[in-house]
Amino acid sequence: MGFTAASQRDFIKFDLGPALKRAGYGPDKLMLLILDDQRVFLPYWADVVLADPDAAKYVSGVAFHWYWNHIRGPQVLTQTHEKHPGKFLLATEACEGASSLSKNRVLLGSWKRAASYAFDIIQDLRHWTTGWIDWNLALDTMGGPNWAHNYVDAPVIVNASAGEFYHQPMYYALAHFSKFLPRGSTRIASNTLRQLDTVAFLRPDNAVVLVILNRRSVVRTYTLVDEQLGSLNYSIPGNSIQTYIWWLPSTEP
Repeated sequence: MGFTAASQRDFIKFDLGPALKRAGYGPDKLMLLILDDQRVFLPYWADVVLADPDAAKYVSGVAFHWYWNHIRGPQVLTQTHEKHPGKFLLATEACEGASSLSKNRVLLGSWKRAASYAFDIIQDLRHWTTGWIDWNLALDTMGGPNWAHNYVDAPVIVNASAGEFYHQPMYYALAHFSKFLPRGSTRIASNTLRQLDTVAFLRPDNAVVLVILNRRSVVRTYTLVDEQLGSLNYSIPGNSIQTYIWWLPSTEP
């Protein structure tokens, strides 16, 4: 059983939305997200649901997953934002090892999976996404527990029998964003070269954060330019992530 865009619109309009309102959970207290499936359905899904004002008034944002990203690029996120700027975009599910082609559901120490996380986060953030949620932050060594035997990888792997847990490279990839980007940070322009993926933010404390991902195996050099503070020539090793943070001069008198 599932929704079409039209049936989800009607369910929100006639059933869920009014029920939440009667219970005291309007948009001021509860954020209702539509779709919660692959971004291949955007912007069509949002267009159908949000075209009806009696459904749209209950909706705060659009949720999407990463599993079919190879079918359609992140430009559909920008298209959705441009059509519906009052609704936020949130990446609500991602994990490695989910494919039936994966030989290892859990793969300890995989840089490739960390790079996949970082690349997807950068792509989403550069296309109006406000946040990114891992499906499971911690799982056991088999990639569970899971009643449907849908075992996958996670940033933290717990070995209960040994009383240990392991921080995967995916854990540290997430930290390059979650540790440096507090609520209220605003994305600003940054160049993405063919060899490097980047995203930059201005934080509420007037700090600039720049995340750089090198998915290639060779060292890359680059120049970091801030029009207020000057420039810096630096390099990034192959298969690595770097995060820079610096504070802009105060504009207060």
